[in-house]
Amino acid sequence: MKSADALVFSGRLVEPESAKVVRVADGDVMSTDGPFAETKEHLGGFYIIEAPDLDAALGWATKTTAAVGAPIEVRPFLEMPDG
Repeated sequence: MKSADALVFSGRLVEPESAKVVRVADGDVMSTDGPFAETKEHLGGFYIIEAPDLDAALGWATKTTAAVGAPIEVRPFLEMPDG
């Protein structure tokens, strides 16, 4: 991805047991230990890439999952309206 100038940013996260969950309820801020959801899969890291279309992004995901040996979820950024 780097040599193809597709990689914008990537990062790896520590284990989910180190997570803190912050939420606001009725104006009160609460912080708790541990991941938000009990699940077998957690976000372990992320890649932000430039891709011309979904097919290109899926191509990078295919190469990446083969390299890292973990599933890759592909999602576009949500376009926010101006103003």
